[in-house]
Amino acid sequence: MDVQVHQGRLSENESRRYFQQLIDAVAHCHRKGVYHRDLKPENLLLDAFGNLKVSDFGLSALRQKGVGLLHTTCGTPNYVAPEVLGHQGYDGAAADVWSCGVILFVVMAGYLPFEEIDLPTLCRKINAAKYSCPFWFSPVAKALIDKMLDPNPKTRIGIEGIKKHPWFRKSYEPVGHSEEEEVNLDDVHAVFDDIEDHYVAEQLENSEGGPLVMNAFEIIALSQGLNLSALFDRRQDYVKKQTRFVSRKPAKVIISAFEAVAESMNLKFHTHNYKTRLEGISENKAGQFAVVLEVYEVAPSLFMVDARKASGETLEYHKFYKNFCAQLENIIWKPPEGCKNSSLLHTMTS
Repeated sequence: MDVQVHQGRLSENESRRYFQQLIDAVAHCHRKGVYHRDLKPENLLLDAFGNLKVSDFGLSALRQKGVGLLHTTCGTPNYVAPEVLGHQGYDGAAADVWSCGVILFVVMAGYLPFEEIDLPTLCRKINAAKYSCPFWFSPVAKALIDKMLDPNPKTRIGIEGIKKHPWFRKSYEPVGHSEEEEVNLDDVHAVFDDIEDHYVAEQLENSEGGPLVMNAFEIIALSQGLNLSALFDRRQDYVKKQTRFVSRKPAKVIISAFEAVAESMNLKFHTHNYKTRLEGISENKAGQFAVVLEVYEVAPSLFMVDARKASGETLEYHKFYKNFCAQLENIIWKPPEGCKNSSLLHTMTS
């Protein structure tokens, strides 16, 4: 998603490359009896080499012996298949294919095929598969998307059909599967214990009631997926999250600036313990969003602001963040030219 925010809509060839990797990943899950049920750009990650990874299996379902259909309505409405919204039972594989079709549309168009401010109208559009492709879609790409966004799951194209489609086959290189390694449950529990400890520590306030103090290790931990190699990698052809900035203004001045800008943008805001939550309507008036801004003390007189999307579409969030920061130029600190290559500063502001 960060790649799309940085570049705008992706070219058809680039979209195809990521889509091929997505379908390979989804096919692998389905072979294992796993249906994701919440496929969307926010849950697709890229590694440093541009390889796509599917994440967040929190809503996934396992194939149950003797049970043909799933019945739990879940997922993000704009990406959910009509049969999932219908509460009549659905095939998990067909529902994932629909979501993949929406994702392909989004990365090629730069916007959603189904988007309305109220849920009933959105559901009606999804049930009728009422959408139109922009003029720059090639006929063969449009044909594949139409087959994936077929409102009838029984006639909707399947994974194998997608893999045989001419648009998909172009420059296709199947992903090789490495040998599966046995997972030590003790290692898994240790990871979750570490995460829990981190969040408990995050909730502690210092004795003076000021912003949380962040040490160097916590700053590094904010980098991509705890992957420290990003600090040493010279490659610049992949995009990192850009929703943090540094300020030398006092923490209370930073918070006051948040509230002043929020008021000028007609946003609702609430501040507690140097954390401000903003709520408003998206730029295209088609949905609501919420953003949380938290101030951390990195060093004396040096603060880092971390912005996170609490709800709403990621594309709209990045548009909002850009506009919001444009009005905070008086508090955002820009390092001198000689310091711009600092790995530590790069981590705090990327």
